[in-house]
Amino acid sequence: MSVDENLAGISNVLLYGAMTAYVVAMIAFALDLADGQRTAKGEAARRARLEREAAKAGGAVATLPPPAALARGRRRAAAVATSVLGVAFLLHLGSVVTRGFSVDRVPWGNMFEFAVTGCLVVTGVFLAALVHARRNGFAGGRDLRYLGTFVVGPVLLTLGLALRAWYVEAAELVPALDSYWLIIHVAVAFLASALFTIGFSTTVLQLVQDSRETRQREGRRTGVSFMAALPSAQELERTSARLHAVAFVLWTFTIIAGAIWAQKAWSRYWGWDAKEVWSFVIWVAYAAYLHARATRGWDGRRAAYLSMVGFTCLVANFTIVNIYFVGLHSYAGV
Repeated sequence: MSVDENLAGISNVLLYGAMTAYVVAMIAFALDLADGQRTAKGEAARRARLEREAAKAGGAVATLPPPAALARGRRRAAAVATSVLGVAFLLHLGSVVTRGFSVDRVPWGNMFEFAVTGCLVVTGVFLAALVHARRNGFAGGRDLRYLGTFVVGPVLLTLGLALRAWYVEAAELVPALDSYWLIIHVAVAFLASALFTIGFSTTVLQLVQDSRETRQREGRRTGVSFMAALPSAQELERTSARLHAVAFVLWTFTIIAGAIWAQKAWSRYWGWDAKEVWSFVIWVAYAAYLHARATRGWDGRRAAYLSMVGFTCLVANFTIVNIYFVGLHSYAGV
């Protein structure tokens, strides 16, 4: 089987085009956050004025909409960002598809291809969530556009790293990877990793929002930032937990599918290979997070720190283990 160099070249061009669109989308999402900050500042000034007026009149302060409600209004920058992100996704999809056709196989046989396709899945999952929220009129606090900067940013960083450090020319698969289990095992791993990534971004925002709310309760100065227009720490925590719960089920299936594939390829289900061990470590970390949250009532910061341990293990598994650990999975590295 020969490699189509023309299609491989087109794939690279489309990838650079996608990255350009991602940059534009990230800037637009950042502008949306800045608009939220200005709105929050205006609401803070209005509340202060109403408090002064109420103090003079001896009455109560008029009820104002909570900051999270402001995020569900009309947001032009967010709409533009979402549209550009859709263009970036299509260019990115074209890059992945042409890479696959150039070698006549699924394009995730090494770290570069896994990173590029994984980023595509992250974007696709995020866009699907936005479309679902839009169809429901962004009701119930499900407007996730505030996550845009924190989803597109990691995608851009990963793509840049993939092109700079992990890029390999399009080539045929090694024999051990030439199996339909590659599609099953890795495809589910993509989806699980995408949900873990979005869940991680939500968790980071939750921790920042929690610190802000703590300062606010203690009467300390919080300042006016874009966080004032985002959902509460409790709502962010619930969103993060839902994402992690679904991702954990998918990761469990990933490990099971990998074991079945290992039996077919190496005549054993489990051999304590470095990649297998770290996949299990990730499972244990997220299992501990979900268990602590469900049975011991852990929520807020304690649960968030546990979930971040799991994501750290996930990143280490993809980078450090792939590059520096020698094992049966070494062929999937750079």
